[in-house]
Amino acid sequence: MTIDDDLKACIKTLSQGGLILYPTDTIWGIGCDATNAEAVKKVYELKRRADNKALIVLLDSPEHLDHYVVDVPEMARELVDVAVKPLTIIYDGAFNVAHNLLGENDTLGIRIPHDEFAQQLCARFGKPIVSTSANVSGEPSASTFGEIAEEIKQGVDYVVNYRRDDTRPHVASNIIMLSSDGTFKIIR
Repeated sequence: MTIDDDLKACIKTLSQGGLILYPTDTIWGIGCDATNAEAVKKVYELKRRADNKALIVLLDSPEHLDHYVVDVPEMARELVDVAVKPLTIIYDGAFNVAHNLLGENDTLGIRIPHDEFAQQLCARFGKPIVSTSANVSGEPSASTFGEIAEEIKQGVDYVVNYRRDDTRPHVASNIIMLSSDGTFKIIR
């Protein structure tokens, strides 16, 4: 199976409201169409996570931030351009995504991945994709495919083949909260 086959299968699954298990620029993630509230609900159920804990999304390009954030601070665009490690930014005033995806005060964490697979997936799908760690809430995040619990693998509709054999440990992204007034807080 090629990367292109995986991408096509992911897009089909996402378009039908299904869940995927996929490699990102950080750790393996559980993903769904971030605009589909029913799909987002399935992610919360699979992770056994309270739906008041927001999930992050991946976008293909900083140019698309304006489609999902009311007022994107200029600093955010600069940070995305200069970040050498994967960076998730939590923005105020998110819109055009499933209501059950948002955090308090309509906040949303967004990352622009630089990994080939995740970047192509986001670009081809054309909408934000949920990206939450492939684990049950409270359990350690899996840094390789082999560490992902069978319950998670069985709980999704499609498991990507690409990068399953990669045994290099991967880590989660840095997270900052960036307010529209330019103030920020480092979360992780």
